[in-house]
Amino acid sequence: MTAAGGTAGTWLLYGAYGYTGRLVVERALERGLRPVLAGRDPEATRRLAEASGLGWRSFPLDGDPSPREGIRDMRLVLNVAGPFSATWRPMLEACLASGCSYLDITGEIDVLEAMQELDERAGAAGVHVVPAVGFDVVPTDCAAAMAAGRLEGATELDIAFHVSGGPSRGTTRTTLERLGAGGAVRRLGRIESVPIGSIRKTVRFSDRSRQGVAIPWGDVSTAYRSTGIPNISVFATLPRGIPAAGRVFGAALGIPWVRRLAEWATDLLVTGPGRRELAEGHARVRAEVRDGTGRTAAVELVTPNAYALTATAAVAAVERVLSGAVRSGPGVHTPSRAFGADFVTGLPGVAITEVFPA
Repeated sequence: MTAAGGTAGTWLLYGAYGYTGRLVVERALERGLRPVLAGRDPEATRRLAEASGLGWRSFPLDGDPSPREGIRDMRLVLNVAGPFSATWRPMLEACLASGCSYLDITGEIDVLEAMQELDERAGAAGVHVVPAVGFDVVPTDCAAAMAAGRLEGATELDIAFHVSGGPSRGTTRTTLERLGAGGAVRRLGRIESVPIGSIRKTVRFSDRSRQGVAIPWGDVSTAYRSTGIPNISVFATLPRGIPAAGRVFGAALGIPWVRRLAEWATDLLVTGPGRRELAEGHARVRAEVRDGTGRTAAVELVTPNAYALTATAAVAAVERVLSGAVRSGPGVHTPSRAFGADFVTGLPGVAITEVFPA
């Protein structure tokens, strides 16, 4: 393990030198927090740490030294290194063995489902495990919990969002992985696979209606545990023609050489939103619930750019866990279960634009 700069600290940020990691570092410093920075690449980690005046460590998640050695003397780890299908388990296992709380910003359904299976172990270890504390899934999870709280006995939940600005490299690689696996919805409490682009809906946002297509978003896993609602779909607004292209491209990603080519192109071409997009971009999130009698309730939020919100929400989650301001006991929890459905509305730039019924 390579380390320098006075590494003893309270919490560790793994994946710090990636696009989202750098935003988290900036937000942490704004809040007066001083994480220990970490990642696989020692040079990239060192450069960022020295520029930020922070301590650092470098260690892999699949070799020697072990992640457990890498997180020694930490109270909490925030993992922002995706795809999380490759990073969550070794890091979380190290946290459970060390009695260290674990947060990440995943939105991958398989990861979230597998992590839930470790709930009893996390509780026995006295550890708070709160995945998906970024745009996946803080605003959608909290909006869903707020809407469900307005309609007792709801049986259906539709979540939709519209975002501005382009994706980061890490998000694009994770999206490629999701497309290759196909779509997903929850029906009668069970997650079902569906073809990408096969389920569509006109979403009536408060400013205007937009066409949405069902996608395999993290709330297919988490919203069920936050609300208990057995039928859940998540819709993203996409330009015309994208759903059909997604079906073709998703199938092609099952071919190894196509997947490798797509990942190579991602690393070469994708950088992430610029400063202007981060400052001026926004997202809309709408959660609507229904029961068997035709009654409905809905909550809609406007948030900052998805990456800006991810950094803000993740740092706020770190602060909540470190200060003991967690509403649930040790174990694996969704953001709204851990911090309350109002967690999102306490973040800068987030506003409720519509509540129905009023």
